[in-house]
This record gives sequence, structure tokens and C-alpha cells, in this order.
Amino acid sequence: MYSDNDFVQKITFNGNELIEDSSEKEQDEAENIKELGEIKVPNMKTNIHCLTIIGQIEGHIVLPSQNKTTKYEHIIPQLVAIEDSPDIEGLLLILNTVGGDVEAGLAIAEMIATMSKPTVSLVLGGGHSIGVPLAVAADFSYIAPSATMTIHPIRLNGMIIGVPQTYEYFEKMQQRVVQFVVKNSTISNERFRELMLKTGELANDIGTVLFGEEAVRNGIIDAVGGVADSLKKLYEIIEHNKTNESTCNRREMM
Repeated sequence: MYSDNDFVQKITFNGNELIEDSSEKEQDEAENIKELGEIKVPNMKTNIHCLTIIGQIEGHIVLPSQNKTTKYEHIIPQLVAIEDSPDIEGLLLILNTVGGDVEAGLAIAEMIATMSKPTVSLVLGGGHSIGVPLAVAADFSYIAPSATMTIHPIRLNGMIIGVPQTYEYFEKMQQRVVQFVVKNSTISNERFRELMLKTGELANDIGTVLFGEEAVRNGIIDAVGGVADSLKKLYEIIEHNKTNESTCNRREMM
């Protein structure tokens, strides 16, 4: 039997009465509030998957433990699962990143750009460096009015070999980034390189910092907006694709 100090909840399952200890649930919820600062959110079934890329994108080299990172080996399997899942109809990509590993960032961006399911990106806080290709990889991109994007040439930490081949390699790497951004946005190659090589704006580097509306005016991001705008646009794209698919099916049957 249960004492007055025990908190229990009765559940009926297939005609049988089960007893669940709700005190453990309450302890878990209190722990979440204490450790994560979050309260329980209603578990609602949705056809949208939200994927966040925050901090620094970690590639082949493990970053220090105090760095907030997004590991590409965690993101890539998630994208495969999203593409393959019949229950997910759209992807909302939330970005607040300082950049990071170029090849890892481009790998994630290429996967997002080649997904068959609708994708919408939202830049909050910042979408710097390799975060720019990630933002434009989606079908439609938003940026918060207060968010910024830093565009600068590729940099390398550590020792490099001072030979012409090294600089040729840098140029090829940079061209990969430029071509991807130009292909997936409306900015021209010349304008993007101009922003990338601009002097006098960054204290210890060359490049450009763009605020929300400036990123839109330059053709990198599609529109200024927030979470509500991003979700609305994503549902619109999903519905539009469904309508076109049903129309094509009817034509095939005629």
C-alpha cells in the first residue's frame, strides 16, 4: 500500500489499472529547470524538424572544451534521417554561429542544399564566415533585424608552407565558398568578393560586417524576419509542393 507521502497516478491501459509514481516525474522536471532553465513543453506531433547550428562548427580537429561547438558528425546523420523520414515534411534551420571549419561547414551546406524536402533558414545573433553558405543553402532564408553576418577570406591557424602551391590551394578553397554562395543566393560573384576583400571595416582583418537589412539588400539573404515568418514560409512551401505534386499526379492519370 502507498502512504500519504507518496504521489501516485492511476493509468488505465487495455482495461488494466496501472500505478505510476509521479514524484519521479516532478523531480525530473525540477532538475530540468535547475540545470537547463527549461520547463516542460507539450509534446505535440509536428511535421517540421528544427535543427540548430550554434557556436563554432567543429571539423576534423577537436576544439577546446570551453568552446560552444556544433560537431559536423552529429549534424550529417540528422540530415540523412530528416530526408529519409516520411513523418518530416520540412526543415527549419536556426543559425547563431561564428563560423568554423570550412570543409565541415560546406559539407553540411551541400547536404541542406540538395535535400528534396523544403528548407528555411533563420539567422539569429550571427551567421558569420562559413555560416553564410549555411544560411543560403536553404530554399528560403531569413535574418533577424539585429543579426549580423561577417564576410571575410579564408584563414588558417598554425604553420603553413610559404610556397606558391599553398596560395593556389587557398584560392581554390575560397572559390568553392564563393561559388556556393553565388549559386544559392542572388548576390553576384564580383559583389561578394568585393565585400570579402574590403579594408578599413574590421580592426584586425579584411572583410565586411552586414546587419540584417544590409544582408538582404546585398542579395545574400531573402528577407528580414523571425521565427513566426520562418515557420509560415516553410508551411507555405510544403503546401505549394503538395499542390504541385497532386496536380502532376492527376495529369499522369489523364
